[in-house]
Amino acid sequence: MTQQQDEPLKNEEEEMPPEVRLLFFFINIMRTIFLFLLLMMINVFFGLYLGFGVPEESTPLRMGLFYTWFVISLAAFIYVSWRMWRKKMPPP
Repeated sequence: MTQQQDEPLKNEEEEMPPEVRLLFFFINIMRTIFLFLLLMMINVFFGLYLGFGVPEESTPLRMGLFYTWFVISLAAFIYVSWRMWRKKMPPP
């Protein structure tokens, strides 16, 4: 059932002019950069500014929670990026 749903999308993408495909490619690049910068801003704020990731300023529990959050959010970013980029673009 999913193959039938994917086939019309593939045909639509192949029929698009190269400028539109290039625009979609650029949008994917910008989304990836935006998500990465947003994730890093949040992690730097909590880790460095509030001191959750600095051993001299934090307790072991807060450090554990912060680094657990960091690993989970990094894994989520990698998964979302993989989902976004897994579709192959047709050659120009």
